[in-house]
Amino acid sequence: MYVTRVPNRSSPPAVLLRESYRDGGKVKTRTLANLTDWPDAKVDALRRVLKGETAIVSQEELLIERSLPHGHVAAVLGMARKLGLHKLFRGFPPRLAKLALAMIVARVVEPAAKLATARQLSEATAAHSLGAVLELGAVDEDELYAALDLLGEAQPKIEKTLAKRHLRDGCLVLYDLTSSYLEGRHCELARFGYSRDGKKDKLQIVSGLLCAADGCPVAVEVFEGNTGDPSTLAAQVTKLKERFGLSRVVLVGDRGMITEARIAEDLAPAGLDWLTALRAPAIQALAADNGPLQLSLFDERDMAEITSPDYPGERLIVCRNNALAAERARKREVLLAATEADLARIATSVKRQRAPLQGADKIGLKAGAVLGKRKMAKHFELTITGTSFSFTRNEASIQKEAALDGFYVLRTSVPAEALDAAAVVSTYKSLAQVERAFRSMKTVVLDVRPIHHRLAGRVRAHVFLCMLAYYVVWHMRERLAPLLFDDHDKENARKGRASPVAPAKVSAAAKAKAASRKTADGLPVHSFRTLLQDLATLTRNTVRMGDAPQAIMLASPPPIQQEVFAKLEVPLTL
Repeated sequence: MYVTRVPNRSSPPAVLLRESYRDGGKVKTRTLANLTDWPDAKVDALRRVLKGETAIVSQEELLIERSLPHGHVAAVLGMARKLGLHKLFRGFPPRLAKLALAMIVARVVEPAAKLATARQLSEATAAHSLGAVLELGAVDEDELYAALDLLGEAQPKIEKTLAKRHLRDGCLVLYDLTSSYLEGRHCELARFGYSRDGKKDKLQIVSGLLCAADGCPVAVEVFEGNTGDPSTLAAQVTKLKERFGLSRVVLVGDRGMITEARIAEDLAPAGLDWLTALRAPAIQALAADNGPLQLSLFDERDMAEITSPDYPGERLIVCRNNALAAERARKREVLLAATEADLARIATSVKRQRAPLQGADKIGLKAGAVLGKRKMAKHFELTITGTSFSFTRNEASIQKEAALDGFYVLRTSVPAEALDAAAVVSTYKSLAQVERAFRSMKTVVLDVRPIHHRLAGRVRAHVFLCMLAYYVVWHMRERLAPLLFDDHDKENARKGRASPVAPAKVSAAAKAKAASRKTADGLPVHSFRTLLQDLATLTRNTVRMGDAPQAIMLASPPPIQQEVFAKLEVPLTL
């Protein structure tokens, strides 16, 4: 086929689309279309295409009407769909189901308050392509709150589905708590309590997260801000036994969570096993004269299993970490020195000539505040009268504490044939994965705080939304580890450790990746957040060529972005 111009006497030439063909050995021509009414530019473009040339479109003809960041949306939304999150909202009205999925993806892509999220998703004010991909049109915050409320109501059902995926009878379940601060003074769950964020002047809520043994989040529960760690355990036992239908699991929690009282009142009656650690006073009792913990056992080893009549039917695994011992000694000396400096200032104020500090009660209050600030009262001996003040270090107390530096004792009801001593230590250390989840949810990726909601149901639904977003992030990081600064060769790193008590090591592959800032394939290494930023440069463009209808085009992904979608095994869709 070809385009030709045929003279037409005194009229303008006719522009024809013709085709050549053979008939009985003769070459003949026939006209396929009359293009005389076409604009010259359109005719020229067709001529170039038919001749196999690259079509050149002028800037005036090709108009990019809109360009939205898209790559990070495609990756996160694709992963959420691959995990079947959209199927968890089947009972929702169709639009609210879309909005629930959109809020989870938006929390990963660009975490923001609900009003800002509504603007991000709305067609007119979109900050990325998520609203366009899900065909949401205009979105307002009231719709998002309606979807959030439905999500909160569906939390038990959704968590049960996740538990069926990731938990089995006899499995390990990791449990830990964190606190998050709130803005305002009218939240139904807000209380003043221990702040893990260092925000003592802010009202708090407490969140408890249940994870599978590999750190994958399964369920979350929100408590009032002044709730003590141990008192949250009963609710988790009920959840595991009744809602998830598990008859036996091993609950792993820290020493402040699984206490003697909670074992006796919650875990043992429910038939659940446990793995936790002893507090310092209990360790000192084991190490007392003629006690089962003999420090000489650790002259040439860092782990030993002992028994004690105080813990019938339980195994005690004693560990000594030399690096931890050195750090505790250093920290204690710093605290002692700082406390001495403060006490010395009190002594100076008592001795000064002008307006001295007088009165045993007033001096005692000042000294008590100093000792309580760093919990150093047991390491100092004070002499206070109405007109004098002196202090000395209690060397006996310091030496007694220093003798147990680096020691910790794990206690478990799990028999040795099910979990040997080394596995007990490794399992307890896996609680760090829950702490990593909290870091991601609170600061690094999802920004769960500060919380502005007032109603208890909204707060719980907001935290659950962030947990589902972290569920997506967790699976993405597992697949993208070779492209991230995460250690993607942990198995070899574990093999290189002489003992599970020793500090964790970084694999050789991860060290090489961190040193060169390149993967083995020469691609740049990212943190999870900067990788999302890189993906955002892949845009979804609305274009128009001349008078033709609008079309959607994607920018061409560079190698790093192609590798992301290959590892996630999700399509780069429009």
